[in-house]
Amino acid sequence: MADVEASVRDLVERDHDCTERALAQMDLRRKINLLIDEWRAAGGSDVLPDVRDRVRLRPVKPVGNPVHAIGRR
Repeated sequence: MADVEASVRDLVERDHDCTERALAQMDLRRKINLLIDEWRAAGGSDVLPDVRDRVRLRPVKPVGNPVHAIGRR
């Protein structure tokens, strides 16, 4: 799904038609929602992670590229 989102973003940035990719992205989101509903109907009650959880896991500062640092010596 991340690949589809990235391709939609890329097409929008380049001012290209992204209709097909955007529809595919919405279809994937619909499928995920159906899977979550089925999981909950089957008794799933755990708290699922959301975007805020993923953002908190990212490092605050990007880690330097060791290959680039070696090249500067």
